[in-house]
Amino acid sequence: MTPYRPTPAQIAAATGGEAPACAFLHDLDALRRQVDALRRPLPAAVDFFYAVKANNDPRILRTLAPRVSGFEVASAGEVLRVREAVGAQARIVMGGPARTADDIRLLLANGVERLHVESPHMLRLADAVARQAGAILPVLLRVNLTGPVPGATLTMGGAATQFGIEQGMIPQAIEILRDCPGLRFEGFHFHTVSNDRDAAGHAALCAVQLGLARDWAATHGLDLRIVNLGGGWGVDYADPAWRFDTEAFARALFPLGVGAPRVQFECGRIVAAYHAAYLCEIVDLKRSHGHAFALLRGGTHHFRLPSSWGHDHPFVVVTRDAWPHPWPRPEIAGERLTLAGELCTPKDILARDVPVERVRIGDRVCFLMAGAYGWDISHHDFLRHAHPDRHFFDATDRSGHAA
Repeated sequence: MTPYRPTPAQIAAATGGEAPACAFLHDLDALRRQVDALRRPLPAAVDFFYAVKANNDPRILRTLAPRVSGFEVASAGEVLRVREAVGAQARIVMGGPARTADDIRLLLANGVERLHVESPHMLRLADAVARQAGAILPVLLRVNLTGPVPGATLTMGGAATQFGIEQGMIPQAIEILRDCPGLRFEGFHFHTVSNDRDAAGHAALCAVQLGLARDWAATHGLDLRIVNLGGGWGVDYADPAWRFDTEAFARALFPLGVGAPRVQFECGRIVAAYHAAYLCEIVDLKRSHGHAFALLRGGTHHFRLPSSWGHDHPFVVVTRDAWPHPWPRPEIAGERLTLAGELCTPKDILARDVPVERVRIGDRVCFLMAGAYGWDISHHDFLRHAHPDRHFFDATDRSGHAA
């Protein structure tokens, strides 16, 4: 399955009017096919949650809801977003550091089924809030493995990070948990790496984590019901055609199927990334100290991912013949070009010194693989520029809907 690339009709539907084009376009039908393809190799008993942090747009959540086991959230706001978008029937699990008493009250009030606890203090706080509410809150202990852990773009564990309970302190956390009558231990949570492109290596890491969870349960006499292995299934922005080998991953991790404990995953990027595009119009071309620049209507305040990861984001140029001015149309051909946004900062770069055949003012740049960690992590109101339009295309309605 190739990344979504808008059709001319979809671009026309998303770019009406005289103002320079700037829009996110989403293919919801392709999104459904993507999540189905990810789930298909997994044993039926495995839970596959969508990590809402990747893209929390209500249309995305409603599209995914019938096809995922539920939603993994990392804030009270994401709990409310899922409930508003999908309803009371949606399963929700909650993780993330820096939980507060108000967070725990809200998750109890909104039927969140499980909290992933990240510190001894969080254990005691969750217990106090649950007892005050007259509730029993199911929890997983999030583990920060002893590392190093190779193979990922981002490392959440196996190093000195703010995430989880370090591996050597797990026995102490288990003892604290025994004195927390408002909590019910159900298992362990591992979200050690993000964007791991090595399917075999990731399966081996998950197998180690499963083994640790079973060993701790046996040593401490625990009823191990669930092991959540996080997400981390990678994408490659430098090679949009590349795919994480989900089938090889599932074969390696579950050679004999899956028994107890129940295994869960919580994936975001690999679900949402491929089937959205960010379309920006070129509003100026210039040269500066030997380098060529295209200035876009848009930038990192809408799509911060390339800047935050330090990569050149994949794109295609969508040519446009219209030129309303009486002076010659500026163009750059056969050069290396930096694609810069409209912000007053030299860090507003989406791709740097990349080869282009030809671009002109008024052409559009379509950034592919723009569905995850783009709009949701961006500083939308810096300089108070206009927000982009948002369009969602579906097999039943190819005209699109603006949010």
